[in-house]
Amino acid sequence: MPDDRRRLLDLLARRSFRQGRVVLTSGKESDFYIDCKQTTLCAEGHLLVGRLLYSLIRERFPEARAVGGPTLGADPMVSAISTYSAISGGPTLDAFIIRKEPKGHGTGAWVEGLGNLGPACPVVVCEDVITTGGSTLRSLERVEQAGLEVLCALVLVDRLEGGREAVEAAGHSLLSVFDRHDFLPG
Repeated sequence: MPDDRRRLLDLLARRSFRQGRVVLTSGKESDFYIDCKQTTLCAEGHLLVGRLLYSLIRERFPEARAVGGPTLGADPMVSAISTYSAISGGPTLDAFIIRKEPKGHGTGAWVEGLGNLGPACPVVVCEDVITTGGSTLRSLERVEQAGLEVLCALVLVDRLEGGREAVEAAGHSLLSVFDRHDFLPG
């Protein structure tokens, strides 16, 4: 796993990390941007995310039965984790997706994939990047409203701008694979 972590960090640094002024989803300005989709959507990145995050979930949350997250950033992550779980020979993790808006027809669902999960199913909620924690908190709320048991929020990159504190203040744990210091040492 340490080699997978190093390889994934290298891919993120080359494909996803950019320095320069940007406005983030939170509305805050920043001098760097991490677009994890550039890494999670490439073949090697997809495999590394699946293998590394599946291993972390099995190690830390062996009771987890599913993994999900908000569309669009978490889509490739949860797909990779779920797929890797099916080919690993270990316990499988089904996937679910949290919509940005409720479905406009049919059931009006916020969460897709619930038919594969039982009531109070223990799950891990994934995000690609956390900044202030606003979108993570909305995702955690939607998942709990759907009747699932949240074990943890798992993020690829923590920008260290208050997101962890916001998630923990709401009573959830947060595990990050990388943080801003992995990209901007010092």
